[in-house]
Amino acid sequence: MNYREIFELHNLALRQVEKYRRKRFIYSTIAKEKSRHFIGIAGPRGVGKTVLLRQLARELKGALYVSLDTLSGSFDLFDFVKEASTYYEVKTFLLDEIHYLKGYSEQLKKIYDFLSGVRIIFTSSIALWMIESGVDLSRRVRILRMGPFSFREFLWFREGIKLKPLKIEDIISGNWDRKVLEYEYLFDEYLKGGLYPFTLEEPYPYELFRNIMDRVISKDIPGVRQDIRVGEIENIKKVVDFVGRSPSEGINYSSIARNTGITKYKAVQYVDLLDKGFILNRIKPYGTNITKEPKILMHLPYRLLYKSYIDCIGSLREDFFAERMKFLRAEIFYLKSKRGEKTPDFLLRGYKDTIFEIGGKGKGRRQFKGYDASNYNRIILTHPYSPGKFPLLLIGMLEGEDFQ
Repeated sequence: MNYREIFELHNLALRQVEKYRRKRFIYSTIAKEKSRHFIGIAGPRGVGKTVLLRQLARELKGALYVSLDTLSGSFDLFDFVKEASTYYEVKTFLLDEIHYLKGYSEQLKKIYDFLSGVRIIFTSSIALWMIESGVDLSRRVRILRMGPFSFREFLWFREGIKLKPLKIEDIISGNWDRKVLEYEYLFDEYLKGGLYPFTLEEPYPYELFRNIMDRVISKDIPGVRQDIRVGEIENIKKVVDFVGRSPSEGINYSSIARNTGITKYKAVQYVDLLDKGFILNRIKPYGTNITKEPKILMHLPYRLLYKSYIDCIGSLREDFFAERMKFLRAEIFYLKSKRGEKTPDFLLRGYKDTIFEIGGKGKGRRQFKGYDASNYNRIILTHPYSPGKFPLLLIGMLEGEDFQ
């Protein structure tokens, strides 16, 4: 094993990260973690997972950063960790893009069970693959989701403004600081792609977003699912293209299959992969006598690769709400009536279920019919803000995993 090259790349990574002074909010959670279990960080490409690992490598004593997608040939993780901890006194291994390492779940289990005093923090751009590996890592690995910036985090990185985080109860009760409305003028920039760190340095980011999407489809998905044939990549791209060009209403497995010429079975499979790759976002339905198919939304800002901001602002609002709730691990559903009548957009399960209607300034309360205030919290989220309602950006002020 070429340890000299590995340590040279580690030192180069430390030099490259020197310019990044601000840290993602999740950084302190990881840096302070002292438990025995390993930590896995799952999140989309481009959200700063690599930078975070390199920042940890600079500050943690005895830490080594390794990018697994740059290693060639066979690589035995167990032997590497055993040798590096024994002969080079490495105690914390920061492993980037672990899903490129074949059989990594088994190797993590072996390291945890047989090598004491070793800490591993790893990242993946494909969500929670270890759950499907057949290897029980539940007590050995804590998985954290690292999403794009919340709007609160965006304000911190872009403007140096750190506002108090909110809980969902603060929004429901109206206990939120109206000062946040001073920054609503930045919310459009956020929805257009500002939620990704690299857009702070790149004024024209959409080609980069297209490259990320192509890499997920062409490299990440085939890398973890060897049963995906080369010819299927084009069909997966067709699925994304169809969703991107369509309004969010009525997009499900059946409509995807019907409009892309694939079977419903394949539509389910491809959407599942694109959901795990943080390109599409499935929202389950709620209610009785309705289709069991989920509603298919997109992660921000991929819809803008197909339509202008004005043409898809309604869908972008839904994409934003669903994405933030996903990374907060909230249990949300989309609402659909038996006969297709108008209903609110989403339901959030809790001690008292909350229903949300999302839209522009003209959005009213008529769609709450049938959802009595004695049984539900009823919230209208608008963008731009409309007095007497709630600004949509408040969802971007929620932090942590308060719903677990």
